[in-house]
Amino acid sequence: MVKSVTDFEKSNHLRELAHHLIPGGAHTYAKGDDQYPVLSPGFIARGHGSHVWDIDGNEYIEYGMGNRAVGLGHAYPPVLEAAMRQLKLGCNFTRPAEIEVECAATFLETVPSAEMVKFCKNGSDATSAAVRLARAVTGRDMIGICADHPFFSTDDWFIGSTEMSAGVPAAIQELTVGFRYNNLESARELFVRYPRKIAALILEPSRGEGSPRPFLHGLLKLCHDNGALLILDEMITGFRWHSGGAQQAYGIEPDLSCFGKALGNGFSVSALAGKREFMNLGGLSQPFKPRVFLLSTTHGAETHALAAAIATMRVYQNEPVIEHLHAQGQRLRDGIQQAIDRHGLGNHVRTIGRDCCLTYATLDAERLPSQAFRTLFLQETIRRGILMPSLVVSYVHSTEDIDRTIDAVDGALGIYHQALRHGVSNYLVGRTSQPVFRRFNNAMTHTGKPERVGHA
Repeated sequence: MVKSVTDFEKSNHLRELAHHLIPGGAHTYAKGDDQYPVLSPGFIARGHGSHVWDIDGNEYIEYGMGNRAVGLGHAYPPVLEAAMRQLKLGCNFTRPAEIEVECAATFLETVPSAEMVKFCKNGSDATSAAVRLARAVTGRDMIGICADHPFFSTDDWFIGSTEMSAGVPAAIQELTVGFRYNNLESARELFVRYPRKIAALILEPSRGEGSPRPFLHGLLKLCHDNGALLILDEMITGFRWHSGGAQQAYGIEPDLSCFGKALGNGFSVSALAGKREFMNLGGLSQPFKPRVFLLSTTHGAETHALAAAIATMRVYQNEPVIEHLHAQGQRLRDGIQQAIDRHGLGNHVRTIGRDCCLTYATLDAERLPSQAFRTLFLQETIRRGILMPSLVVSYVHSTEDIDRTIDAVDGALGIYHQALRHGVSNYLVGRTSQPVFRRFNNAMTHTGKPERVGHA
């Protein structure tokens, strides 16, 4: 790729105002300045298909895709048109809209292992409602989370288990315990250590690690044998592994499951789905058990977002979206691996995950995970017109997009190789990026103008 993106003047100016007005400078931690190099776009102006443009006019092939929320592509016409048609009729009323029933029926048709569904706006709404429902069903307080999966909710039951637990009461923190992925014994040990206290186990069905089918089915049996529920968090796997979620790909029927992100192709809509016997506790028809305040949000069923969800699900039902995601992801993985091999970086850069949802690892000279080398890699791919905090493809990523990306990665790896020999500080402009979950900021976290320019 010939182009070299180096002008971020408008972004740098707006960053200062953003940090003055907004804690962290952004409304989503994963989009914050501390997650990116100094030489990076601070603000995106628009997106179309697999490309985005920042406020300085720089164009990128994008692989974050709205933190995996945009599976079909930015401003995908059928979804956009459906949402706009509905907006002209109004988006929020005093009583339910007909489209709420249509969207529920479409969802349950798409995810046949669920029997009832309730919509909300973000993933945390859905997972926290699932946890509350599991506690009501079982009469227990404790929740087991998969310690190998990075995020479940913004609410206290999960945040209390992270490095950013400030503000979460100790009593709440003690109610969440962890088990390991693909390790049935570690989950079994939780039930032994906390007999008749665990309401549910929650995990992502997969992050691309081999075939977890035996583990998932064993986990479901283990939960039921111990009077607990199994909750699958399908925020990422839903509409990527299979149109019906990873639960359909692996032939498992969880008690409860949570969907979001790609459900509305970027529009704000998420879902709690599950077995009728449990979901009904949040309804009006059962008179024998205490009511559960399951989900009730003013904006949870905004009609334009539900219209977007219906249009999105129809595309997944009728077109080869899943096949395309896997095929283009495999082409991207194979091309990047060839570039890694050409530069002799097999011990330092790795692609990870399922073809439809790839990410990468950056290791230093000692083969240890390195934020500095991740930052350098991002810096050099951004310089070459690629915005890739991950390697997540969409339905509109073309073969040309993939091949241009491989060329850009090849160039970035050349700099990576030099940095291993001569020191990353000689090639990285400014401070390194930081993990989201850290107990303290450091003095170099805030992003302003570049502090110095290395040899790159």
